[in-house]
Amino acid sequence: MTALSAHAAAADAPSDLARLSAVELLAGYRRKRFTPVDVVEDVIAALDATNARCNVVVTGMYEQARADAKRITAAMQAGEPCGPLAGVPVTIKDLVFVAGVPAHAGSPMNKGFVPEADGAVVSALKSAGAIITCKTTTCESGYKLTADSPVTGLTRNPWNPAHTSGGSSGGAAAAVAAGCGPIAIGTDGVGSIRVPSSFCGVFGLKPTFGLVPRSPGFAPPSWASLAHTGPITRTVADAALALETIAMHDLRDAASLAVAQRRFDASPRPLTGLRIAASVDFGYAAVSPDVRASFSKALAVLESCGARIAADQIALDREILERTLKPIAFVEQAAAVAHKTGDELSSSEADYRDVVAAGRRYSGVDYIEAGYRRTQARAAFVNLFERFDALVTPTVAVTAFGAGQLGVAMVDGRPVDPHLGWSPFSWPMNLAGLPAATVPCGFDSQGLPIGLQIVAPWLDEPTIFKIAAAFEEAQPWAGIWPEAK
Repeated sequence: MTALSAHAAAADAPSDLARLSAVELLAGYRRKRFTPVDVVEDVIAALDATNARCNVVVTGMYEQARADAKRITAAMQAGEPCGPLAGVPVTIKDLVFVAGVPAHAGSPMNKGFVPEADGAVVSALKSAGAIITCKTTTCESGYKLTADSPVTGLTRNPWNPAHTSGGSSGGAAAAVAAGCGPIAIGTDGVGSIRVPSSFCGVFGLKPTFGLVPRSPGFAPPSWASLAHTGPITRTVADAALALETIAMHDLRDAASLAVAQRRFDASPRPLTGLRIAASVDFGYAAVSPDVRASFSKALAVLESCGARIAADQIALDREILERTLKPIAFVEQAAAVAHKTGDELSSSEADYRDVVAAGRRYSGVDYIEAGYRRTQARAAFVNLFERFDALVTPTVAVTAFGAGQLGVAMVDGRPVDPHLGWSPFSWPMNLAGLPAATVPCGFDSQGLPIGLQIVAPWLDEPTIFKIAAAFEEAQPWAGIWPEAK
């Protein structure tokens, strides 16, 4: 019995509507087993309970959600056409704008800011009939890989509240993991969808850069060349459904790709003949023993599905963090608040102020030179995908650490950068703009989730869905809940 199936065997079968997948909810509506009104009430109760335990909600939108549920229920009962996500509850990370709702973005600098327009993703979800229930917690301006901020405090992991949810989409991932509705929208600048999804034991997808628009606003517009928007879900099929809705072209976002709307197939199929490169450490990264062991077992699962696995150490510069990512990420973070005064920054976290100060110290030459190095890293992936259909790695080198920590400074007895050195597999995919997802693949010795990262060539989300769906069928995780620990 695998670690995942052992946990599943211990879990109680979910009975409340808030735990149903989007696919299950839509089927239930069609069969008239329940209504959006019923579902939204269950979701609100679940959000309240999870928020009390893990601190995942910034702003509840409950009365509007109830009104939307009544309107959609009436439309369904009248036989009126409804959108493809009609009645499906969705949470929105507090970096993404919802018209008329405060956008704190975890920052005291944004006190009193209320956007007048929805983000493109929110507009698309509303048009599809989805019901927005709340804004979820994030760190200040999305600058780190936890969801702790001066505005909301610590966000905790539903598997063990003494541990972090990860971030910066930590509230989103924790809410999905705890059964507060099937879909959350997160953002990912250096791993901010995949890290919390891995730590919380759910599915998270960072689509190809530009596939999902970020317009008309991001609060603030940090990580300009790195940030992606995507779904966090319990099932692969729900993520495919969400991506079909939010992937679009929007001229307001200069990075938005002019690609035709697509359907994504998340039905499980054999992986026969699929060539997958596997790297447990990129040849240099420190990785915890529990993560290494889980990764090895995950490769065996993929092979049992028919994939051809080959160890391959992609040729990334060992100094890529210091010489490529930091000059780009820190400069873009500093530029996002360049108009702010020292007094305005004084209530920000000290570590955030340090990142901004570091970004201001880099020169224009440093930033452009890092861009050249970024091109070299991208070329390494181009070369890799000439030989392979996909790449798999651990999602994170460690499992969830203590709540309130920035990160860890040691991994398997080796010193690492406490900001990003313990997540060496996530941010290279942002530098390259590649689509990447994380699927739950096991638990560590403390019962905390471990993730497997799946990476595919640009705009090849279908290959990610194919691999993830096959893995999900072979080693299911959707029925595993935190109380099974």
